[in-house]
Amino acid sequence: MGKKNHWLTYDSTVGELYASPVGHDALARVLLQLGLPEKTVTNRAVSGMKLRTIAGLTKKRFGTDFFDALLHLVNSEKDIPYASKEAVIPRWWKEAVFYQIYPRSFCDSNGDGIGDLKGIIRKLPYLKKLGVDALWLSPVYDSPNDDNGYDIRDYDKIMEEFGTMEDFEELLSQTHRRGMRLIMDLVINHTSDEHEWYRQAKKPDSPYRDYYFFRKDDGSRTPPNNWTSFFSGPAWKYEEDSESWALHLFSKKQMDLNWENPKMREDVIAMINRWLDKGVDGFRMDVINYISKEDGLPDGNETIGSLMGFTGIEHYYYGPKLHQYLREIRERAFAPHDAFSVGETPGPGMKMCQLLTGEERRELDMVFSFDHLETPGHVRFEDYAYDLNYFRDYMTDWMENYGNNCWMSLFFNNHDNPRMISKVTKDSSRHTALSKLLAVMQFTLKGTPFIFQGDEMGLANYEFTSMEQITDVEAKGYYAEHRKTEPGEKVFADILAGTREHARVLLPWNSKLSPCHEGLYQKPKKEVFAAYRRLLRLRHEEKAFVYGTFRVLCRRKNRFVYERALEGKVFVIDCNLGEKPVRAYPLKGKWRVVYDTVPGRDKAGRGRMLQGYEARIVEYLEKVGDKVTGE
Repeated sequence: MGKKNHWLTYDSTVGELYASPVGHDALARVLLQLGLPEKTVTNRAVSGMKLRTIAGLTKKRFGTDFFDALLHLVNSEKDIPYASKEAVIPRWWKEAVFYQIYPRSFCDSNGDGIGDLKGIIRKLPYLKKLGVDALWLSPVYDSPNDDNGYDIRDYDKIMEEFGTMEDFEELLSQTHRRGMRLIMDLVINHTSDEHEWYRQAKKPDSPYRDYYFFRKDDGSRTPPNNWTSFFSGPAWKYEEDSESWALHLFSKKQMDLNWENPKMREDVIAMINRWLDKGVDGFRMDVINYISKEDGLPDGNETIGSLMGFTGIEHYYYGPKLHQYLREIRERAFAPHDAFSVGETPGPGMKMCQLLTGEERRELDMVFSFDHLETPGHVRFEDYAYDLNYFRDYMTDWMENYGNNCWMSLFFNNHDNPRMISKVTKDSSRHTALSKLLAVMQFTLKGTPFIFQGDEMGLANYEFTSMEQITDVEAKGYYAEHRKTEPGEKVFADILAGTREHARVLLPWNSKLSPCHEGLYQKPKKEVFAAYRRLLRLRHEEKAFVYGTFRVLCRRKNRFVYERALEGKVFVIDCNLGEKPVRAYPLKGKWRVVYDTVPGRDKAGRGRMLQGYEARIVEYLEKVGDKVTGE
């Protein structure tokens, strides 16, 4: 703890680069995108090579300035992460199970085809019965809905379609009355272009001008740099009235805030405090690692852009003042209210996340990292079958190396991703078993589970038939961009594989859907709901699944067997990650099956086979020595 990273140059070795936090995560991401194993850079022959040599050998592949950009990024981080082996410090949010609500598609109380706050209130008994401890509410602020609420027009007003501030306060009160907590979505990397700050900022002499990133056009009518938007096209919008460009990393109506401006930071922190004063228990912080941009907004490296998918990303995904801004938010808003924070952080790997979440650093409590959601070498907008063996290896790495001073979020789905069970297989006959298998891992691994609405119903992807059914602005941008060079049938297949629309259709208990989704329906699976209730109850009863040690017992192909142990209690979780039956993990001593995903198999004898995607949880009553295995 407290160690500093040393300055790297072209005379540094690949091993030294990989030992630095940013270098480690940057190389790991490159390997992930190329589908290459870690030993590609850790083997003795490569790790001892100087970067100057590597740059020469890869000049044709990466260009001349790739390593300049990489070294600049690596040297921006002075600290070395610390992974504690001490006992985990108990906190309520480590023991909790969160449930994400996407208000627009959760529950419609008035029959207009739009979910609302009163609908959420109506379903609080259902959520309490399920057994969740905290709700995460996706944005309910006033918004023109260009990106379904993530383009905020007024932070202090509730979106009219969802209800009123009185409705929100009732929801908060009813949630607390039932012994649950509520966190909100905090979108402070950008605002809507209809926010009053931006409306004023469009005037060149306005005091709000520097709340955003404006650049005067040089007469060429070309963007100030080569950064690209996450929603396709350039990351700049031209403002005719002032003959200037404004930065938007997302849609053209989501304008990036300039966190260098202390007055802007003051206003944002004041807004956060107003919500915390109402009694909100914390926030999920949208793309929070993007808030610090490189001074001068320099051009992005084209090679890094092609590897990462977005040009310019190296200048803001782990910006130079990110730690400073996060500590300021915590000190001035979160800490005085003892509020919880979880940051959405696309891009950073384990080492960088340790620097964001280490308890001694006082920045974020937890992050959402997304690298486990795609098999290496693949991207979300790609029609392929996800490999659960990668999930096992990814989770094992984090469980063993993240440290007890850091805490993981455990999730398979959210509002920005298609359903994981459909990514694993399109065979709907397997989806019930898969839903329960994923739930077993989610509720027994080390970290805090986040359920996305509908997971507990066993919902899969929808069978959209045309782009007319897609409201997702990201998918629309992707389709328009890729139709220029690829066949429509292929592009639509990729849209079906990756669109966020799957997670945004109104839940089955709603009688009226939005016009573009009419006729889409999935029957909730009672068997999956019962499994979720049982697993949540088990996690609440047995703290070994929260604070217990983690040890892998078997990680052969399609097998994930691990142990959780605390204060003499030992549990073995035996998972079959494939479709074919496998022999159950052999155990010694006395034990009992406390849960099995196959109904009626809880009392089954030892030595039996596990069906495809079956999982069971075993508690040891008496071990033979220190061994739990008969292998």
